[in-house]
Amino acid sequence: YHLKWCPVLLDHYKVPISISLIERLLARYPGTIAGIKDSSGDWETTRALNAQGWEDFRVFCGSEGFLLQNMRAGGAGCISATANVNPAAIHKLFAEYQTGAAEQQQADLNRIRAIFQNLPMIAALKAATAYFADDPDWLRVRPPITPLSEPQNAQLHQQMSENNFHMPGL
Repeated sequence: YHLKWCPVLLDHYKVPISISLIERLLARYPGTIAGIKDSSGDWETTRALNAQGWEDFRVFCGSEGFLLQNMRAGGAGCISATANVNPAAIHKLFAEYQTGAAEQQQADLNRIRAIFQNLPMIAALKAATAYFADDPDWLRVRPPITPLSEPQNAQLHQQMSENNFHMPGL
């Protein structure tokens, strides 16, 4: 296998990038290495990256579940799959992380993230888009991903409704 051609394998094996490797890359390629998306799912890893204080190096968490913590630690934001369906709420917290409303905004983001994360995520994101866009073409997925089952789709719709989740603009 050539891992560079198989992102599913890379994601499955979660190849770590150490702080020392980042330091070597920054020293060898100044002005080229601009930042990192930490998809470890471990806040301590993201926190440690922010704590380095590298000049002109931005740290993005891989889930909006860590967005508030990341911003407070000096991070640059998040790069998240669910930003495809919930961009306004994610941006709102990004812009308002220093306000008194930030904790509640984070809790709201976590609740919506859980809806998608508790299902096969890519299929759920596509199903939500198909529903709100009224466009069944969005239901198509490519192997190895499979579409949501009918019970999963019903669960998604019920939870979106219970949480007053919408995708305005579609």
